[in-house]
Order: sequence, then structure tokens, then C-alpha cells
Amino acid sequence: MERETLEVDLLIVGAGPSGLACALRLAQLNSAAGNPLNLENVVVMEKGRETGAHMLSGAVCDPRALRELVPDFVTQAPAVFDTPVTHDAVYFFTEGGQFKTPIVPPPFHNHGNYIVSLNKLVKWLAGKVEESGITIFTETSGMEVLLDGARVAGVRTGDKGVNKEGHPEENYQPGADIRAKLTIFAEGPRGSLTKQLVSKLHLDAGRNPQTYAIGVKELWEVPEGRMPAGHVTHAAGWPLDMSMYGGAWIYGMKNNLVSIGLVMGLDYANPLFDPHNVFQRWKTHPFVRRILDSGKMVKYGAKTIAEGGYFSMPKLSTDGAMIVGESGGFLNSQRLKGIHLSMKSGMMAAETAFDALRKDDCTPAVLDAYPRAFEASWAKDELWKVRNFHQGFEHGMLAGMVHAGLQEFSGGRGLHAKYPAEAGHRRMKKLSQLNGAHFERLTPDGKLTFDKVTDVYHSATKHTEDQPPHLRIADTDICNNRCTTEFGNPCQYFCPAAVYEMEERAGKLEIKLNPSNCVHCKTCDIMDPYEIITWVCPEGGGGPNYEGM
Repeated sequence: MERETLEVDLLIVGAGPSGLACALRLAQLNSAAGNPLNLENVVVMEKGRETGAHMLSGAVCDPRALRELVPDFVTQAPAVFDTPVTHDAVYFFTEGGQFKTPIVPPPFHNHGNYIVSLNKLVKWLAGKVEESGITIFTETSGMEVLLDGARVAGVRTGDKGVNKEGHPEENYQPGADIRAKLTIFAEGPRGSLTKQLVSKLHLDAGRNPQTYAIGVKELWEVPEGRMPAGHVTHAAGWPLDMSMYGGAWIYGMKNNLVSIGLVMGLDYANPLFDPHNVFQRWKTHPFVRRILDSGKMVKYGAKTIAEGGYFSMPKLSTDGAMIVGESGGFLNSQRLKGIHLSMKSGMMAAETAFDALRKDDCTPAVLDAYPRAFEASWAKDELWKVRNFHQGFEHGMLAGMVHAGLQEFSGGRGLHAKYPAEAGHRRMKKLSQLNGAHFERLTPDGKLTFDKVTDVYHSATKHTEDQPPHLRIADTDICNNRCTTEFGNPCQYFCPAAVYEMEERAGKLEIKLNPSNCVHCKTCDIMDPYEIITWVCPEGGGGPNYEGM
């Protein structure tokens, strides 16, 4: 098959905070130096139907990196930064009540930060990038990393107009090979191309495995006065038991909007655990119910979060490529913040890219300046102080709190210089190991609590129905036979979008896929106990539309 080839100087894969900060910083450097680079040869590639469509976060934004990139950001984008944090509170929930901590722990001090819609923030950044002359290709999915030996040479984009059987339709359009002198991967957590790159070039050698959490979020419109704009509340405890890592947020926004969500570590033991159902149950707590009562749920979303920390970060540069943002593990799991770190990583990569492109030299000898810049930056200082944080919770909340306290007093070290870690799916136990343990499920009422299909509707998720499944199962016999008896088919529970179902056919349970529901969180790629599910990009433009989230 003949494919169109597009030759560019720089390809940035992903139009999120890190990718756009990278593009904008490059444009700034180029302008300050008298425009030695032709920015028409710089391309940002985005799989969503528009920039920001797949952007989801709580989100309380630390503006440190943004202030370096756009010093007058509040003046330039008042509608994005209209809710500065004015109040912090931290609670511990029991099943019927709660108690407020007498002091707010330092990681949860948010004065000086802003409650934002990440969708709006990214749209604003995208506008500035396009004004600079850099092109953003939306609805463009990346399917394969192009390699010339061990050198990254670009990305192959996905075909369009292919039916479920893999045959071209009348509207068939083959993907293109975007060949680049330098490729920067900014795909967010568990990026599918970054996963290929790290595996093929062994960029994770000697690192801890990356560990993840899933965040399930809803945006509510509530009666006036329920949650003042600028109020930030975090909560631990019920309905998560003390063996689990996680916590919740409630953020007051302008126009009587409230952002709520629950973050749960993807390293739990019970294969029947259902993060979406637990989030629905959390909303029935009296404290939360009082805020949401008589309100209206307007948006829903879910995403995974890379929480492994400093020791889980892959090698950030290789011949012809760099990795930025959450694809590279730039997230502080203690503070529940990553936007500022992702942006800073993109800015540092841009400085290295500018030098490399001017020299026409994208070999490791030049690109390794990026990880060196990281090691000398405030981003490294921040991540180093929490380098063992998530690993300290691998044996439950109480042990984690002890480790966190020791780490706080030892500059992030704790009991060990480098805490051991294992991939979260390896901590999942078989049904036979649970001694009859079950999972208590809530039946949604359709007013305060909702089923997965209803929530997916509120994520505005759309995919072309007649396309090959983008959730690839290597061996469905394992799903239908072995997994059914050993783990009870956890995919039907851990997926927050009802993509996986076990359907009875001829008296036997068999896996059924509903790919059109997928919100691109990639939990299945992370938590499948057999590692036989691979998430790849669907046809460009497919997925959720997190407008205002």
C-alpha cells in the first residue's frame, strides 16, 4: 500500500499541556533568535476531534510553569483562570460521618493555585501555538513508531474508512508516514506510541515499573451557595477500605459548578472491584449528598494517572526522540498535581529541540541535554521529594501514612533509598485467594448515582461504529475460559465505560466488546492480569469530548 509521506523537522505527538507548552516555548525561542527555524515544518498531532477534547483533570493548577511560559496568563485568559483557590479543607470519611483535620497537610495547601477546566486551558494554549505559525493536526491518530534501526524517524498515522472486518470502504483514506528529524512524545499516561517506544528501545531498563491510579470525575451544577467558588476539599477514607490507596476531591467553580471525583490506585487485590461503582457509592455519603442534592450532573469522564514517581520515569531521550509530560511520569502523586510538571517538561524539551534543530543534530549527544536540564530543574527537586511516596502505600493506607510521615522528615527517602515496586496488575488476587470475599455493589438511582452507560453518554463519547476494535485481545480463549474461573473477568468491572461484557452464548460466558463506549482511559491496558489487552488509537477524531471538564 502506498502511503503519503510528510517530511517535517519536528513532530509533537499529543496536544495536551506538555505538547503545547513544548510547541509554544519553541516558537518563543525561535522568535527571540530571529526565526532561524521554519515553523511550517513543526507539527503537533492530536487524536481528538479538536484540541482539548480528551483533556481531563480535577483540576487545581499550580501556575509555576505557566508563569514562566506566559507571565501574564491571567490577563490573557481571564475565563480560564477565573477561580483562584480561596479555601482548603481535608476530611476523613467514615460510612456515616466525617471529621475534619485540624490543620491542612502541606501538600494540600493550594493558595496561589487556580481551579481550572483543563479542556479550556488546553484550547487557549492551542490558540497561542497556532498563532505562532505551528500547525496542529486534529483527528490524527498515531499507530506506529517509525524506526530506522534504533533511531526514531517519526510516526505512522491511522487509516480511515476501514470496516470491522478490516476492509477498505468507499471513503478509505490510508494513514500517512510523518517522518521527522525529531519526534517528541506527549501522549499522556500510558501513551500507546510511547509504550511501543519504551518497549522496543528498553527505555525502562533499571527503572521501577510505572504504577497508576484511575480518576473518575463528574461535573455538577448545584443550587447557589452549596459550594463557593474557590473552595477546595479533599477527602480520604470511606468507601475505600484501609488496604487501598486513594482519595476524593470536591472543587467549587464559578456559575454554581462543582467538580467532584475519586482517585483509586490501580494496584488493588480484589478482581471484582469496580472503580466507577465505588465512585457512585461515595456520592451517597451525607457530606457529598448535601452538596449535590437537587443538582444536575452535566459531564462525566475517567482517566488514568501515572503515579510511580521519579524512579518509574523512563529514559527521557533517545536517538531522534524525547518523552514529555505524563508519558514520562511527570506527576506529583502526593500533591495530586501534574499540569505544571508536564508543562515544564515540555518547555525543557523545547529548549533542547531548538538547539538540536539549529545544529541539525538530533542524536543522543545533543538530546541528552533534556534529561540533564530536568535533573537541574525545580521539577526534579519537586519529584525527588516524593520519589517513594506511592510505593509507600503498597501495603495499605495506615502503612502508607507512616511511610509518608517518615519521607516528609527525610526529604523523600523514608526507610529505603529506593522503595521496591511492582506493576499494579500483579497485585490482583485470584478468586480462590480471596476466601469468598465479594464486592458490595450499589444500584444507581438515576438522580444522584448513575450506571456506566448513562455516564458515558455524558462524556459525549463518539466513535465510528463500523471500524476495527481498538481494544485488541490477543487470545479471547483466555477471557472465556481461564479468566472466568481464575479472576471472574475483572475487565467488566475495572473499565469505567462498560466496554467489556461477559455475554452468555450457548450456555457459556464469552467476552463481548463495546468499543464505541471507550473514553480512552486505558485502564484495561494497565490492569488486565494476563496482559493480553492492548489499547491502540481508534480512527482519528473518536473518543470523548470533555468540553468544560
